[in-house]
Amino acid sequence: MQDINEHEITGACRKMERELGIEKRSLGSIAFGEEIRIELVRKSIHLLIGLVPGLAAINFNLTLGLLASGTLVYALSESLRMGGFDVPIVSRVTALAARRRDSGKYVMGPITLGLGALLSLLFYPNPAASIAIYALAFGDGLSSLVGKLFGTIRLPFTGGKSLEGSLTCMLAVFVASMMVSGQPLSSLMIAVFATAIEAMPLKDLDNIALPVLTGALAALLL
Repeated sequence: MQDINEHEITGACRKMERELGIEKRSLGSIAFGEEIRIELVRKSIHLLIGLVPGLAAINFNLTLGLLASGTLVYALSESLRMGGFDVPIVSRVTALAARRRDSGKYVMGPITLGLGALLSLLFYPNPAASIAIYALAFGDGLSSLVGKLFGTIRLPFTGGKSLEGSLTCMLAVFVASMMVSGQPLSSLMIAVFATAIEAMPLKDLDNIALPVLTGALAALLL
């Protein structure tokens, strides 16, 4: 009787372990899906910054004004959100784009994104300014998405960034620089440099460091 009870107990324990394993995998899939959704929202905003060089070519001062005012409006809206007052559309988008690490915190990403594009326009002439902003929009934006979806090889000293994401950044910046400048060697050097900056664990500050430093090198080479 004791052997039967022990056998039944062991079987029940194994069944529970299997059920818990399935539940754990399900929860992991849900969390991963939520992480991808958040990243898609964040990087969609990133990719929109790629419109800035074209707008600046049409009306430079208006583009500067839109970037500056948009950044200020967001900063004010985020301050109100932190104080418990939701601002229509802005607060909702912020909530959708906030990473887990941003929970309960002031979300700085859109501010540094706007400042990165704004400083690039102010500091550098074309084609350096355009390359700097495209590095921010496409290099940083696409590398994060690819890294989240397909990244398997983690790079040391990068805070968890992947080789796949970094290669995507390099390719995106190289293509953008080639389209703007038509100079393969300089474009390759700019792409490698931008990839090294993007790989640094700078969190939201990479939105400023990446375009400003990439623009500086582009201005020297082109």
